[in-house]
Amino acid sequence: MAPGATPPSVFVRLQFFQILQVIPCVHGSLTATQKGMVARAQKSKDLFTASQIARFCQVDLKTIHNWADRGQIPHFRTPGRHLRFRRPHVLDFLRKYGYPIPEELEAERPRVALLVDGFAAKDDVLSSLRSAFEVVDYSDPLAGLLQMGEQPPDAVVLAAQVGHLSGAEIIGALKRGKNTRHVRAVLFAGSEADKQEALEAGASAHVSTSDLTGLRDTLEALMGVRH
Repeated sequence: MAPGATPPSVFVRLQFFQILQVIPCVHGSLTATQKGMVARAQKSKDLFTASQIARFCQVDLKTIHNWADRGQIPHFRTPGRHLRFRRPHVLDFLRKYGYPIPEELEAERPRVALLVDGFAAKDDVLSSLRSAFEVVDYSDPLAGLLQMGEQPPDAVVLAAQVGHLSGAEIIGALKRGKNTRHVRAVLFAGSEADKQEALEAGASAHVSTSDLTGLRDTLEALMGVRH
């Protein structure tokens, strides 16, 4: 490497954090029509209205608004100030308070992003997960992050090291992103130190690379998938 040149790992990290800044900026500059197209691409079938949540819980609409205002159930608002709730958060809320899980929450297969390029048994991972999930396999972590920023998955499974980036760095970045902070992250493999860093960064769970059944069971539990 030439004197004064930027090391590859540093260059990759610069690209990584530039992407994080670009995603919200680009979205903020879109026209109303373009934003509508992006919104439709972001799996609107996994978004629920206040009326739907009220029906799930058998309460009136005002109660849902009160719960949202008190921060009891994660939500966001559309440009028209309408409440919207993401599928994983709805599942968490229903389980926490003992409500039954309605069939329509289980009708669609959750989308799982995979960032484990170079893992010898990746084909086995794909085979194990595809029967229950819509799996998107990203070989390029930077391209994957950009895609996830535009079309967030329900969960991401990632290795302790993805190219020049650590799993904890990617998880932390996702948790800081407005569009991706809801994504459940599962660290696949790694040492105890890797697992601890990932959990501190916001990972929902960690699973050993030798435990494919455990990986699927963990994702099913996080996503509320039933057999």
